[in-house]
Amino acid sequence: MVGGLSLQPGILSSFVGDGLIRSCRPLHSLFCYDPGCKHVSMQLSRTFSSITNMLFNRRSLDEFPNRKHKRLQPGKLSPRRLVPEHIKRPPYVNSRQAPGIASGPEVHNKEGIERMRASGKLAAQVLEFAGTLLKPGITTDEIDEAVHQMIIDNGAYPSPLGYGGFPKSVCTSVNECICHGIPDSRPLEDGDIINIDVTVYLNGYHGDTSATFFCGEVDKEAKKLVQVTKECLDKAISICAPGVELKKIGRTIHDHADKHRYGVVRQFVGHGVGRVFHADPVVLHFRNNDGGRMRLNQTFTIEPMLTIGSINPIMWDDNWTVVTEDGSLSAQFEHTILITEEGAEILTQC
Repeated sequence: MVGGLSLQPGILSSFVGDGLIRSCRPLHSLFCYDPGCKHVSMQLSRTFSSITNMLFNRRSLDEFPNRKHKRLQPGKLSPRRLVPEHIKRPPYVNSRQAPGIASGPEVHNKEGIERMRASGKLAAQVLEFAGTLLKPGITTDEIDEAVHQMIIDNGAYPSPLGYGGFPKSVCTSVNECICHGIPDSRPLEDGDIINIDVTVYLNGYHGDTSATFFCGEVDKEAKKLVQVTKECLDKAISICAPGVELKKIGRTIHDHADKHRYGVVRQFVGHGVGRVFHADPVVLHFRNNDGGRMRLNQTFTIEPMLTIGSINPIMWDDNWTVVTEDGSLSAQFEHTILITEEGAEILTQC
């Protein structure tokens, strides 16, 4: 899930990017949400002046030309799905307060690494399965139902469910939705793109991953956006190794996005992941001067979000769903990686 500079993300996995943020400060408090204009702005420390000076413009929501799809509208939500009592739950499940980003990196011993591999593999398998379900007419709620069932059948807990009050077990972000889309009654349409963000909690460890899929026949513009977003993730992972500066991730992603004239969303970030859902480090996907280096046996996510048009996010009244200001398409890919002596091991692949 996106952590919020993101609320996670994926649900929350794209959560916020102030390196000074600690778990005592919930992720929602990092945002200033104006219900009048429905724009999201960040509440960050002065240390991060390079971030806080990024202002949201006030373009009309109907300016985006040649839009092939109607703007997303909220659908109906089904009741919260049940999880068997014997399945271990993350500590945050019974609280509607999002715990924020925990202080300190997720660095593991041998046992922890094996548990991370297990949770990462399950998350990857669930995501792969979810991708096979896509066809015009299926609802995102039906995707959530299938994902939920597969996760609990494998003795794991769907990490998004109950995180800060998130009502579903997976994030489904369609077309202009940047992240944290809540599964509902809306049926997918031919030509849609959809990011599915899966996080599982297995044996006390979270595995977090997402990918953007095609539904039916997708146009060339959308296909290229999705392809370049995946390339951004792959290139970022390729430069990871012990001692490498974290800011190289953002530069690598931003440089490749610039070549194709795509925008890079700044308000939602990668994050440490393992025994907690969101931990240090905050991983920025754009050029930055943030400090910090990668450590051996550390796990974190990289999850770039690219847009064809505006990078400015608008949050729906559900306080989760984030869409592009101008209705332009957005795509995202995410992996959980382990820093090894050889570089980076992708934990969330089948």
